[in-house]
Amino acid sequence: QVQLEDSGGDWVQPGASLRISCTASGLSLANAVVAWFRQAPGKKREGIVCATESTSSYSASVKGRFAVSREYFKNTIHLRMNNLTPEDTATYYCAAVRKRRSSNFYCDNIRPNPFDSWGQGTEVTVSN
Repeated sequence: QVQLEDSGGDWVQPGASLRISCTASGLSLANAVVAWFRQAPGKKREGIVCATESTSSYSASVKGRFAVSREYFKNTIHLRMNNLTPEDTATYYCAAVRKRRSSNFYCDNIRPNPFDSWGQGTEVTVSN
């Protein structure tokens, strides 16, 4: 059974940085595609990051500010978020699926459907 644990969410001020993490059990993230989604109150879930062992894709809303890093020996993937704004306030979820198709299949359009394991979410609040 695959389990994902999201962690690291916090309250920060605008302009600050924060790192959130996704740790897996039951699935080697080195052989998986991992995505980050976020959902703000009253809004649809948004796919923002998609990563394989060697590639990373970012939505326009976070590109240039967010970056993925990998610690496969801990079976963990981190998301470093820089220059946060109030518009980044949301619950962040990691999702994963064992990679069986090309990276483009999963990451060209970051959507929930291919991912079969989800974290519980971690809350990020950006405000003064």
